[in-house]
Amino acid sequence: MNEQKLTSLVNEMTLDEKIAQLTQLATPFFKGASDGGQITGPMAEMGISDEMIGNAGSVLGASGAKEVISIQEKHLEENRLGIPLLVMSDIVHGYKTIFPVPLAIGCSWDLGLAEKSAEIAAREASASGVHVTFAPMVDLVRDPRWGRVMESTGEDPFLNSEFARAFVRGFQGDDLTNETDRVAACVKHFAAYGAAEGGRDYNTVDMSERELRESYLPAYKAALDEGCEMVMTAFNTVFGIPATGNKKLMRSILREEMGFDGVLISDWGAVKEMIPHGVAEDEKEAALKAITAGVDIEMMTAAYVKYLKILVEENQVEEELIDEAVLRILTLKEKLGLFENPYRGADEELEKEVVLSTAHREAARELASKSAVLLKNEGVLPLRKEQNIGLIGPFAESGDILGPWSWLGSKKDAVTVREGFSQKINEAQLTVAGGSDIERISEEQIQDALHAAKDADVIVLALGEDSEMSGEAGCRADIRLPEAQLELIQRMKELGKPIVSVLFNGRPLDLHGVWDETDAVLEAWYPGTEGGAAVADLIYGDVNPSGRLAMSFPYSAGQIPVYYNHYNTGRPKGAPDAQERYVSQYLDIPNSPLFPFGYGLSYTEFTYSGMELSSEKMTCDRQLNLTVTVTNSGTAAGEEVVQLYVRDVSGEVVRPLKELKAFEKISLEPGESKEVGFSLTEEQLRYHHSDLTFTSDRGTFIAYIGGNSKDVMEASFILEK
Repeated sequence: MNEQKLTSLVNEMTLDEKIAQLTQLATPFFKGASDGGQITGPMAEMGISDEMIGNAGSVLGASGAKEVISIQEKHLEENRLGIPLLVMSDIVHGYKTIFPVPLAIGCSWDLGLAEKSAEIAAREASASGVHVTFAPMVDLVRDPRWGRVMESTGEDPFLNSEFARAFVRGFQGDDLTNETDRVAACVKHFAAYGAAEGGRDYNTVDMSERELRESYLPAYKAALDEGCEMVMTAFNTVFGIPATGNKKLMRSILREEMGFDGVLISDWGAVKEMIPHGVAEDEKEAALKAITAGVDIEMMTAAYVKYLKILVEENQVEEELIDEAVLRILTLKEKLGLFENPYRGADEELEKEVVLSTAHREAARELASKSAVLLKNEGVLPLRKEQNIGLIGPFAESGDILGPWSWLGSKKDAVTVREGFSQKINEAQLTVAGGSDIERISEEQIQDALHAAKDADVIVLALGEDSEMSGEAGCRADIRLPEAQLELIQRMKELGKPIVSVLFNGRPLDLHGVWDETDAVLEAWYPGTEGGAAVADLIYGDVNPSGRLAMSFPYSAGQIPVYYNHYNTGRPKGAPDAQERYVSQYLDIPNSPLFPFGYGLSYTEFTYSGMELSSEKMTCDRQLNLTVTVTNSGTAAGEEVVQLYVRDVSGEVVRPLKELKAFEKISLEPGESKEVGFSLTEEQLRYHHSDLTFTSDRGTFIAYIGGNSKDVMEASFILEK
């Protein structure tokens, strides 16, 4: 069906049918759903009629080939023009085979594996009838108090952009129409949701337009450049206006500047939430502002179906605006091939074959092991397989390692740490105890822990946050481990035995009481379905840790926001440990994070030498080539993430002290050396000036190359213009 036929279809539709296409309803509203007709609570108060349901354009949260086919069949029986539903769901880091949370995937610095994880998620989801996933989430994050940092890939615009592209490629493939094992991607949340004040979900965002363009918009743009089919609005304000009703943000920046011509969908309830925001008096005004801003689909509120027709009749909204939105929705349905095959991809037999398959679990295990970050190791790791182990802690036997937004993932399918260790050593060498709950500890639990540690050569503590302590609405002001687990560490330390802490969490933590009290710390994040197996692979050295932080770990919550690419001040702090008056510093804690962006240890050592630039001068039409030699100077094979940063020494506005411009992950055998090369172009040195023009400045720059944002070699060059 070409555009002309789609336009003809729009012209056939009544105004009520058009408006219903702009409405997304949850699965229980639809006949054929396993819970169809079970409308209670806020959903029952929406005032949705059977006619509206019969003409609705999309369904939220349906899954399973049998159910999706049933819903679509019943819908097509009642829809006058035979327009199929779009089936959308939150497939964020896996469908049934759960991969590490996106923040962990960011720490892998492995774009190929990230793309593969999205491809596998799409394969499972599409076989189960899903057409669109609400991913990737590319919000730049600098405040670990915010629960949704686990859903982002970190604090750097460039790294986020690269992962945004990888996820979109994985979800969508090259040809959505013919590759029915792929799904359309929806980048979110547009825009700047990650900058919520106080790290509190749904809260106000207030920043300059220059900062928005410089730091926050690039990753969304990267996803769109990769062909992402859909965008979701953010809950927060931008320029003082909620994103869902923000005409400048959505019409001017997203559609006109970025050239996005796909479907724009609100987040859950965001249209109606303009009322408590204080920019709409009622649902009618909320509908007016959302459609004027360009929101095509209203998710799970009924302002459009209640009031758009009235607004058209009152000449407050031109019907052409509604036609444009409907045409975009129908175009996506056509691109997915739904008019020819409304049951696209849904296949009960294929679903049984691919969902949670052995190959998919193996891929999840590999990515989980690549995503974990070794933060500390005082010669304890890797463990030897002849050692006796006391495995203690609330995560020792817990399946709660999938993390938020794992939707259909099952804790029962998760490989626990105990099960992972049992794959490596005999049961007789392993003694297990809970030691504490997540937030409570008893003397009985302590005694069990002491018994488990009694004959152990090494104590392994499996610690962290319950998955409900992270994710959406999972914000925390105190980001230390709960006191119960800190007490458990102290009681174990009294035994004088080596202690390894393995952490399961969705955010960078304040690790006081952990890193300073134990001999080794492995940040496993929420590693997904194969998490326990991946942890055991790392702990026993069958896999050498290669993860590097995509988000800084604060020394204290009092530093937040703390991130590597910050600006200098007119009174910068001198030596890191110096305490001097009248400079920009804290009197009681360092300025620097505990662990910086890009940081991570290995079971081997990497040495950098011979950094060279092809020239001391660079021009607009001549790139600069940089090389460095990296040597594995240790005794184990390992992977290193070689990172290139640049500083613009003097800009028209202040510039970050370092900005990531490129990276390469390399593998080296013991004693092996490799020359790693990067190229810099003038375009990579551009930034947004005070008048929002995007250009570079002539003058001095410093290039840095190293294994993290702090420990680097440097060389300067001049850009001539």
